[in-house]
Amino acid sequence: MAPSPSSVNAAEAGSGRRAEHVAIIMDGNGRWATERGWPRLVGHRKGAERVKEIVRCAPDLGIRWLTVYAFSTENWKRSTEEVLGLMAIFARYIEREADRLAAESVRMRFIGDRSRLDPKLQRLMAGIESRTAAYDRLNFTIAINYGGRDEITRATRDIAHAIAAGLLKPEQVTDQLISQHLDTADLPDPDLVIRTSGETRTSNFLPWQTAYAEYDFTPTLWPDFTPAELAKIVGRFGHRERRFGGVVGA
Repeated sequence: MAPSPSSVNAAEAGSGRRAEHVAIIMDGNGRWATERGWPRLVGHRKGAERVKEIVRCAPDLGIRWLTVYAFSTENWKRSTEEVLGLMAIFARYIEREADRLAAESVRMRFIGDRSRLDPKLQRLMAGIESRTAAYDRLNFTIAINYGGRDEITRATRDIAHAIAAGLLKPEQVTDQLISQHLDTADLPDPDLVIRTSGETRTSNFLPWQTAYAEYDFTPTLWPDFTPAELAKIVGRFGHRERRFGGVVGA
C-alpha cells in the first residue's frame, strides 16, 4: 500500500491530546470554481478529489472517526443543475472508491434522511455500507441530505411514538436516550469540528453531538485544504484544555 499523503506531516499533529473524531464542514467548492471562471460543479468535483486525500491521511494523524458534511437539507434550494450534478458526483465517488476503501479497511457510513434521494443512490449507499461494515481502521461518515434540526425532529418523533404506544414513559426520556435515536447513535461525539472557506457558522451540522466540541475555522477553501493543514489543526487541538463545564485541577 502506498504511503498516505500526510505521512511526512504526521509529526505536526503533535503528541498532545488526540482528536479521535474530526467533523468537517467542507465549504468553498463553488467559490473556488467561480474565482477561476469555471462552473460551480468543477469545484465540487475538485472537492471530491480532496476528500480522497483527507480520508487517506486521517489514520496517520490519530483520527479514528471522520465525518464530513456533503449535502444539507437546505442545499435543495440550489439550482436543479447543481443538485443533480452533486448527486452524480456522490454516486461516482461511491462507485470508484469502494475497492480502495475496502482495501484500506475504511468503514463508510451515511447519516441524514435518505428518503428524498434517488433510489439508485440509496442502493449504492447501502451497498458500500454493507461491504465495509467489518472494517475499523477509519470510520468515515458522510452527511447527505442532513440537517441537525431535522435529525432531532425525527428522533423526537420516534420517541413520541414509543411513548404513545406505551413502550416508554416520559420520565425515561434522557439525553442518552435521545442520542440513541439520532443518526449518529453508533458514533462518538466529535472532538473537533473544522469549517473551511472562512465562514464561521455551524450551519445546522451536528448541533446535539457538538455541544462540547472544539471548533477551528480556516479561510482555506475546501479544494485547497491539504493533509498538511489538517495536521496543523489537529496539532493545535492537542494543546487545548477541554473542561466540559468543569474546572481544571478541581
